[in-house]
Formats: sequence, C-alpha cells, structure tokens
Amino acid sequence: MNKAAMVLMPLLILVAVPFGAALMITAISAPAVGQQLRAVDCLGAIPATGEWRPPFQQKYTVSDRGFGRRFHPIDHEWRMHSGQDMVSLPGPGPVVAVGDGRIKFAGQMSGYGNVVDVQHSGGAVSRYAHLASIAVTQGQNVAVGTKLGVEGTTGASTGEHLHLEIRINGRAVDPVPWMQKHGAPLNGKAVAASSTTPEKVPEGIEEGGVGFTLPKPGTPRKDSLHNPPIPIPADIKKLYMQAGKKYGLPWTLLAGVGMSETAHGKNTATSSAGAQGHMQFMPSTWEVMGTDGDGDGRADIHNTADSIYSAARYLVHEGATRGGGEGVKKALFAYNRATWYGNDVLYYAAQYGGGVVLGTTTDCVSAGGKQSGRQLPPLTNERAKKALSWAAKQDGDDYVMGANGPEAWDCSSLVQQALAQVDVSLPRTAQAQRNWLAAGNGFRVPPGQEKPGDLLFWNSYLGPDRIGHVAMVWDPASKTTIEAQSSRTGVGHFSYAGKQDKQIFEVWRIGNVSDSPSRDGK
Repeated sequence: MNKAAMVLMPLLILVAVPFGAALMITAISAPAVGQQLRAVDCLGAIPATGEWRPPFQQKYTVSDRGFGRRFHPIDHEWRMHSGQDMVSLPGPGPVVAVGDGRIKFAGQMSGYGNVVDVQHSGGAVSRYAHLASIAVTQGQNVAVGTKLGVEGTTGASTGEHLHLEIRINGRAVDPVPWMQKHGAPLNGKAVAASSTTPEKVPEGIEEGGVGFTLPKPGTPRKDSLHNPPIPIPADIKKLYMQAGKKYGLPWTLLAGVGMSETAHGKNTATSSAGAQGHMQFMPSTWEVMGTDGDGDGRADIHNTADSIYSAARYLVHEGATRGGGEGVKKALFAYNRATWYGNDVLYYAAQYGGGVVLGTTTDCVSAGGKQSGRQLPPLTNERAKKALSWAAKQDGDDYVMGANGPEAWDCSSLVQQALAQVDVSLPRTAQAQRNWLAAGNGFRVPPGQEKPGDLLFWNSYLGPDRIGHVAMVWDPASKTTIEAQSSRTGVGHFSYAGKQDKQIFEVWRIGNVSDSPSRDGK
C-alpha cells in the first residue's frame, strides 16, 4: 500500500467510529467526551534528550506575551514582539543554551539589557535577553545545556523573565513551533541538566529509552572504608554484564552488590539473618523474585547465575530505572535497609567504572498494570487523528537509540513527540509512558478493542518483567502500527499480530488530557 493510502486509512476509521466510542465511554466515564482534563503530572524532571532542549532546567511558565504584535508594557503602543517570554519557577534561575553552538554575542544591547546570542548550525541563532548576569564570553563554544547566565529584568523589562528569540538567517521566527519541531516543546516542564558528554549505550539495545549516570556514593560508608574492591573473576564478570544488559543496568552496579554481599562469591555462607547465595537473598524474597538466569528451567537460590539475574530483576522492580539517581538509591535501600550499604555499593560500582542506567529521571509510579480510579473520556478523534498524521510524516526516518528527532527517533521519543502535537506531554521511556497512563491519564483496553491512536506496550530487551517497547495503533483491522521499530527497519508501518503472545502485551487509550486544559480539545 502506498504512503498516501496509508495516511488516509486511520483518518477514515476515526471518522467512522466516534459514536461507538462515545457510547463506550459513557458507560465508564462521568466527564463529557469532548472535555479536556488537566494531565496528572509525574514527579521529577524530564530527561534532556536529543540535540535541543528548553532554556530552563526548572519548571517555568510560558507567558501570554509571545511572538507577534503585542502591546508594549513600557512604551504603551502596539509593536512586533519577536520572541517568547518565559518565567522560571519558583524564582529567577539559570538560563541554558537550547542547543550546541558558539557565542556570537555576549553583552548589553538596547532594549534587551544583558543578552547572549548563540550561533547554531543551519543559520539558526538563539537569543536570551534581560539576563541579570552573563556567564559566557563571545567566541566561546558551548554545548546544549551550558549555563549562559541568570534570568533577570535588565533593559526594557517590567519584571524578571527570559525573552527567548529564534532567528533563522537573521529573521525572527516564532520560538514555540520551532522548538516543538526540534523535539523540545516549551511546555513548562522541568528538564534535567544536559550532559556535555554523550553516554554510551550498551551494545545490542534496539528499542526506546534514555539513560542517566549512576549517582555518586555519599556518606556514610562502612565496609568500603576498609574493604577495597577486589578483582572480579572472569566468569562472574560475564554474568554481571549479561544480567545488566538484559535489565538495563550498568554491570558495575551488580558488581557493587556482589562485592558488598559476598566479595564476588568468596563468602556465600548463609548470613545470620538467613540470606543465601551469591547475592544474598532471603528465601521469602526469592520466592517472588527468583529468576532462572542460566536457562536450565529452574530458579535456584544457590546458583550464581540465577542469583545475579535475580538481583538485577529486584533492583529494577524496586525502581532503579526510574526517578534518576534517587531511584537507584531507593532500590539499594530496599535491597538492604541501610544508607551506608547503598553508598558502599555505589562506591564499588564507581571503582569498577560506573555506567549508565537505561531509564528515566522522571518518576511515574507504576500502578501494577491497572489504571487509577480517575474517570476521564478518551482522547478525541480529532486529536488522535492529528497525532497519527504527524507520526505518519516521519515514515522513513531513521531509528537511533536515544534520538529525539527531527529525522531520527527511538520508539518512545516518536510517541512522545506525536502526542506533543496535541498538547499532551508524555514521559520519555516506554515504561514511564505506560505508568503515566496508569497514574490517571488513560485507561487500559482489552486486546481486540483497540482503536487508531491507542498505544501498545510490550516487554522486550529489558526482560519479561519490564516494558521495553511502545507503538501507536494505526489500523486495528490489519493490526498495523506506526512506530520506530529498530535500527534495521527505522520508522514505518509494521504488524503487531502475534505480539499478544508476549509476557507483557497491553493496550492503553490516552485520556482527553492536556497541559493547557482551557483549550477546546480539538
């Protein structure tokens, strides 16, 4: 089927089903079908991904004083306003570069006060005006997220705020759609600090997600103060690496646990509390978390491979891959309820090389596969159609793990940006997106009752207990999706027939939620 026909198909389906959808929702939801509700937000900052980001790290408001003709608050006349005003929360905060570039200008400019211009590739210049102070110098190379100065009220300004401009070949354009197109919507969300060095992703990973570095060890520490890390036997290190790859954890974190518990198997005697095996599991915990790591068909608490794989599974279960560094610390505290223990593990992990957790700094708490008690109508057909139409235009783009557009995506970033077209801000990873829906922003649909625009989630490279992939339903009749599938196949339309046999296969319908619920829902 040609691309034009594929684009038309879900649009026709969407037009054909609104009355049936309305009847179904009437039975389960109190609000009117077209009513938009405010989205339930997740805790923590959105990870900074891709080549572009907003100019703040903390939360902020996007002022009504945007691009176009506006009434000047000082000169009291209508004139062209060439940028977008923004205010950080709770108070004046650091202003950072929205992309890589070189400082074209840093100083004072009439009307703008203290201003920084950053020259980017492709003729784009980002301008940051009314700064209280400037932290860079002209000619300096800067990476995305580099601090440029502090938000202020210098120049022709009536209060502390940032005036952001985007200029293309010298001509000012509206920053809001430009930033949206480049994968960094100005939606007021806190965005974590950008890393100035790319984080290496484990080889063989094919599906969506982002990463964050392991947190540094804090204080207090205990055993690691007098027990230095010892060399790891080759066969044990191989198991740490294999389990870490499967569960999206740096192998060094598992090595830190192994060093803390048994010095990598040198002391596997049952502890005074009754913990057993290489990673020292209590039998009661093993009954729930015990995993067959060596593929012999049984989970043996005294089998080294089973013990290491089970430790990785347990840490993920306890939140090591969500909530950033705090999530890792909480998971280690659950493993052994002592703050010093977690610091010991992180110390050993750092000594073995540290690494990147495949997860998110956003903490969307899982609802165990069930939606919250919140009642809400589904995303309107018009909004679903718009999101699908945008996704279809990316057909043929490349798949790159961790990419966030505009010409390369991974599975979760494509879905995230498709929904951003209709003012819905999803978290960054597939698992966090499903948890966000379960937290009160959507509802689960039985397989076989999906509609165009619904989201499909299933387990993948991260093992049987964790969602690793997300796709958008394109045509339920032919069981096709629009998705960023893999580095081999890229973005396109694919079949999801047979995916129901996965250990996890869930269909979720997005609620008619919005970051700006005052809009009309269209």
